[in-house]
Amino acid sequence: MPVEAERRGFWHEPDGTPTSKAIAQKEWALAAHDVLVETAGEYHATLTEDALAARVQVEGGIHTSHAPDTWLGQTLTAVAHVCHRAGEPPLTALVVRAKDGRVGEAYDEALRVAEQRPINDPATRERHAAHSRLECYRWAGSAPEDGGVVAGPPAPAARARAPRTAAARTPRKPAASDRPVITCPRCFMALPSTGICDTCD
Repeated sequence: MPVEAERRGFWHEPDGTPTSKAIAQKEWALAAHDVLVETAGEYHATLTEDALAARVQVEGGIHTSHAPDTWLGQTLTAVAHVCHRAGEPPLTALVVRAKDGRVGEAYDEALRVAEQRPINDPATRERHAAHSRLECYRWAGSAPEDGGVVAGPPAPAARARAPRTAAARTPRKPAASDRPVITCPRCFMALPSTGICDTCD
């Protein structure tokens, strides 16, 4: 029995019928909107880019062999436009990078469709996105009755430092101050290198 050829490009599951990127993007945008509405239903919840990319392929029924970084940005742009037209908060603020838990430059599209200027400073962009996320939770009804609070910035990843072994340590060269001072037993003045006291002898 021949082995099924590896699927490439864009195709429908489960039958593998090929399709176009344009059709895939339309289905993924609809799926992404639904997934992000679901995410907003959990207070302070976010979704990583990779997790969203996997979900929209399953929910949309169209898969691809292309890496998410080649098409997910377009999907999020479409979602940003859908939210803006519907008067919804920017649900794309709930999508964060796995490496640092921040929105990154992809969030700027939500600002553009709202006729706001992109934010170049990463810290300022993240603060803006954090307020947008709170707006999403309130809109979805997951925020507490008092309105909730903006979640703090994600903690930076701790740098792992390998402990230095005894073999790796470089011995320190003794400083002049580390050497013992020999003094004259009679006047207690420091003796020169000759060992003869200049004061007493």
